[in-house]
Amino acid sequence: MNVALVHDYLIQDGGAERTLLALHELYPEAPIFTLFYDPEASHPKFRELDIRVSRLNRLPFAPQSYQWYLPFMAQATEAFDLSDFDLVISSSSSFAKGVIAAPHGLHICYCHTPTRFLWQERLGYVNELPQPKIIKWLLPPFLHRLRQWDRYAAERPDILLTNSQTSQNRIQRYYRRDARVIHPPVDVQAIQPVSSPGQYWLTGGRLVAYKRFDLVVRAFRELGWPLKIFGIGPERKKLERLAGPKTEFLGRVDDQTKAELYARAIAFLHPHMEDFGITAVESMAAGRPVIAYGKGGATETMVDGVTGKFLEASNTEDLTRAIASFDPSRYSSDRIRAHAERFSKQRFLEEMRSFIKGVTNYE
Repeated sequence: MNVALVHDYLIQDGGAERTLLALHELYPEAPIFTLFYDPEASHPKFRELDIRVSRLNRLPFAPQSYQWYLPFMAQATEAFDLSDFDLVISSSSSFAKGVIAAPHGLHICYCHTPTRFLWQERLGYVNELPQPKIIKWLLPPFLHRLRQWDRYAAERPDILLTNSQTSQNRIQRYYRRDARVIHPPVDVQAIQPVSSPGQYWLTGGRLVAYKRFDLVVRAFRELGWPLKIFGIGPERKKLERLAGPKTEFLGRVDDQTKAELYARAIAFLHPHMEDFGITAVESMAAGRPVIAYGKGGATETMVDGVTGKFLEASNTEDLTRAIASFDPSRYSSDRIRAHAERFSKQRFLEEMRSFIKGVTNYE
């Protein structure tokens, strides 16, 4: 069975990219098709794999300024030649689900979420763009047409899988399709608890606006307590301007450093609504509790009062109060760790292997 993997773009190292790497473990000979590939920004493991990029990747300033090529991404996705593949597995939060599989090929899409900037974040996307007003004025009509393509593209996969009930509900709402939930892989074995946590609080991930790291930065500026933030993204400069003197920006960190950061933190802060929320589970793998907004994926990955504490509202005031009153000694590191193991990479691989075998009759 010839298998191809398809991903939107490899220009960062996030949860979707870790899911793609896990899928590649199932099919180590499979090539990966993607619109853009930046070897310096994506996970180092991709440098060893067969990455097949679209023609857009050769254009000026791509992939570092890939957003400028948005008008051409749908067509470039459809141009991938998948005629030789019996099974296509797309990993998509935007364009990859729109590939055109061969008539004899089965297309399974692991849809992380409906395209965020076209649906649930469509208004904020335009308002937050650092572009001239004329661009913001011209963009909504184009996004309307792209939204129509995205809706039709969601019909192309034969089967949809997704990462959480939150994403499952969004897929039903925006695409009118059913999707089966298989929680994404978390490498819990690479993250181990330590006997004594540190004296700092921790948050991190991709520093983008919708993740609401500004709430955490403001809370710790008011409290005057030590906070460490890992990750890179367009919001970093803004967050640095908001931060107090005891907030430290670590930038991009390797997996070993990140595991140590989790293990030695007082607790992890997760103030936004996520589709799943891999960083929260990684913190729990280290036996550390999480303060999280009690909506979305956190409600599937956490147990309030056991693995951490839920916020009723995602705002600075509630977050500040929750941090100030938080007692980490109330939480059992062993129980938190045991709960995180439910989301291990090995579990993901077993579920995916079993599911694909069931629909293809191939191992």
